[in-house]
Amino acid sequence: MSLPQKAIGAGTLGVGALMVWGATGISGEAGYGGVGPNFMPWAVALALMACGGALLFESATGGFRQLDTDTPAPGADWTALAWVAAGIAANAALIERIGFILSCTLCFVLAVRGLRHAEGKPHGGARGLLLDVATGALISAPAFWLFTKLLGINLPGLTSTGWL
Repeated sequence: MSLPQKAIGAGTLGVGALMVWGATGISGEAGYGGVGPNFMPWAVALALMACGGALLFESATGGFRQLDTDTPAPGADWTALAWVAAGIAANAALIERIGFILSCTLCFVLAVRGLRHAEGKPHGGARGLLLDVATGALISAPAFWLFTKLLGINLPGLTSTGWL
């Protein structure tokens, strides 16, 4: 019965309980197909609480049975974390100034660089950078158009045309 394992279970259960508390404040008025906007928060919260309960049960009845304790955990890769965090921070700081597509593309490029660093892979130089920019744009542009054109949800754009 490991205290850290119990803490993981209790923490997961606690996050689920906080989500339940938050979900109670969301309107339950049924939308399309009888599903309201509070359906997903409730589903995720209850699933998280079930996982937390299962983790607590597992830790109380002998610990995490499939946990490999012979191999030492690798140290944290702070450089990789910094790249990913910079991508998220840049997205949050720039989305209103340069628009959804460009800020999400930048977030993708920085996050991918951090994840490659964590795996010990090279960043790819100028060619890799261009490929990452193209991939980020090919992901963020359709998402932007889906939300703005199809669903009618306003996201920050670079121009007033609604396409960038």
